[in-house]
Amino acid sequence: MSLTLESTAFILGGDIPTKYCCDGGDISPPLHWQGIPEQTQSLVLIIDDPDAPDPRAPKMIWVHWVLFNIPPDCNGILEGAAPPTGTGQGLNDWKNASYGGPCPPIGRHRYFFKLYALDSLLTFGGNPTKGEVESAMRGHILAQAELIGTHQK
Repeated sequence: MSLTLESTAFILGGDIPTKYCCDGGDISPPLHWQGIPEQTQSLVLIIDDPDAPDPRAPKMIWVHWVLFNIPPDCNGILEGAAPPTGTGQGLNDWKNASYGGPCPPIGRHRYFFKLYALDSLLTFGGNPTKGEVESAMRGHILAQAELIGTHQK
């Protein structure tokens, strides 16, 4: 079985409900996964928006949430729940180590929820950036899955 990532809140390519966005409750959506490889030591979840600030002229990838060292026996995150015990949080582009929901300034944006199974734990001296987490993951990815949702204010 391959690694899969899903949400009961929205389907692949579907609209992310407002309650999970900055113009609503700004709580994290429920996520669940399966098919974690046997050798997995940790999981990483990164949520970002490649359409910032305008999908017709994107200039950057906006980071919404970075979680690392998610325990491999964890099979998801409940709606609005804190990350599992032992999980580290990296900095999003609001410079917070927390979830920041979709908040497109203009147009309909895509939000990429990316899950990685790693053969190691990651070590940082604080709250790393997405780039630092991605650098540390290189050469340790066993499997990955992706879920894309969209949102427009």
